Amino acid sequence: MGYIDISNVEVFRGSAGDTSPVIYVIDSPEHPAGLAAIARGRGATVVSVPVRDWNDSLTPWKAPGLRRGAPRFGGDAVSTFYELRDTVIPLVEEQVGARPSHRAICGYSLGGLFALFAFTGDRVFSACACLSGSLWYQGWVDYLGAAPFEGAGRYAFFSLGKKEPKAGAPIMRSVADDMSACAEILQRHGCTVDCSIGPGNHMQHHRERFEEGLSALEVHL
Repeated sequence: MGYIDISNVEVFRGSAGDTSPVIYVIDSPEHPAGLAAIARGRGATVVSVPVRDWNDSLTPWKAPGLRRGAPRFGGDAVSTFYELRDTVIPLVEEQVGARPSHRAICGYSLGGLFALFAFTGDRVFSACACLSGSLWYQGWVDYLGAAPFEGAGRYAFFSLGKKEPKAGAPIMRSVADDMSACAEILQRHGCTVDCSIGPGNHMQHHRERFEEGLSALEVHL
């Protein structure tokens, strides 16, 4: 497989049994989210889905790097999504005997951008958590505004650190406004949306945001 590291996918079974909702969390072998602890004691089954190339596998189209001389973003999210939907999800659920009532997708940073991309592009997921999502990505808000999306009966959770708009490359400093714009777009399409502003910047409080996001998804699944 080209985009997802299937050999390192991990499944943390939920207490609700084979029909419990399944939350697919976009992860990275280089910077793992530490889901074993975060998933403990949950009713939903949590699946860690590590991608092979963070900057390429999770971005919806090619775009310049954040700074002059930085590598370009590869724009392979469509292929990553097809691999997730058509290969990884059926394989995981067959192997563990899961028959989920609902599925959700969750991610942080570019993983959050990809989660929202997957959620709005297909009905395989009924809920999404976009945690400190890279919603500043070039052209993203315009794309989402024009995308055909049916949000009735579906749920999206957004979170951001309050210091995130004050740091990083200039393009990243619009992230709070971009998050609000994305939330408004989903609401116009009938989607239930919650937004949370927490402490710290993009590099802090990862675990707290994951715990909050997974808990919000469980409530709505």
